[in-house]
Amino acid sequence: MARTTSAGGRKSGPVTLALVAQRAGVSTQTVSNALNSPELLAPATLKRVRQALDELDYRPHQAARSLRTRSSRLIGYGVQPTPPGLSTPVSDHFLHALSDSADQAGYRILLFASLLGADDEAERYDELLREHSVDGFVLNNTYRGDKRPAWLHKKGVPFVAFGRWSAKDTGDWVDVDGAHGTAAAVDQLVAAGHRKIAFLGWPRGSGVGDDRAGGWREAMRRHDLPVRDLRVSSVDEVDAARTAVARVVGRATAVVAASDTLALGCYRALRDAGLSPGRDVAVVGFDDSPAARLLSPSLSSVRQPLDEVGRACTRILMARIKDPDAAPERVLLAPELIVRESSSAESQP
Repeated sequence: MARTTSAGGRKSGPVTLALVAQRAGVSTQTVSNALNSPELLAPATLKRVRQALDELDYRPHQAARSLRTRSSRLIGYGVQPTPPGLSTPVSDHFLHALSDSADQAGYRILLFASLLGADDEAERYDELLREHSVDGFVLNNTYRGDKRPAWLHKKGVPFVAFGRWSAKDTGDWVDVDGAHGTAAAVDQLVAAGHRKIAFLGWPRGSGVGDDRAGGWREAMRRHDLPVRDLRVSSVDEVDAARTAVARVVGRATAVVAASDTLALGCYRALRDAGLSPGRDVAVVGFDDSPAARLLSPSLSSVRQPLDEVGRACTRILMARIKDPDAAPERVLLAPELIVRESSSAESQP
């Protein structure tokens, strides 16, 4: 950002992108493109913007130089707000793993507030590129319809996603095979003698949730077991899960849940019905949160390899920064089923 100077040499207000845009008769995004991605503009528009830049004596801040000519050693990571009453052990663990591996590579994580799907989301990323010269981004909580990968790919900005659920299969990603995890839970329950195994998941349409539900369904079919009327859905909230799973409590001898939060709701629904988790109905969660070990009985759960995910994201992003034109790299990691009291007992006939 430069500052205008009066005729007497006294400095006045700063020259902003908005002032340049007003002088050139274009949008601030067009001015940003002229500075960072001039190939996107028509020659006449680019000439008009550059003339306005010269007339106002605009000088970009040092941190806003192009990624191609300067490295800030910063990696951007958007943090989404957490709904009241919910914890985020998976996100927290992943962020710690990512920060540690980035630190070992000589980089720092630049955290910023992010509202997924917000109208100004692209502007937020563009601002970070201009003002902090971020070298690349790690995307979390990807979802179907996610516009971030395509936007960053179009801009030529290095990124890697934790999750593979964007609208287009664009760029590098690292993910955990949720279907493998729920299938492992079904296999363990079948080995313990269970034949009526329900699934408590999230509403359809979530990439992560549908993946975990798919693992349960395919494993049930592989064991030639019925799935009809054994899948119920709930938002990721304990009381909602408690209500939803009550519909299958009388029909199932075991429940596989898409998260530990849902599994806790299942515990409460079973006790409402006078049943004991682990003894009367087996329960398996997902994510192996700290609560899984503290519950009574302790909760069997699927543990994500978050340290490995963090290291893989850093490694892939460093490679992308070094070679922007390399073929995309995709890594799918297997989680681990941790068997505890809630699913260790043999099923009773």
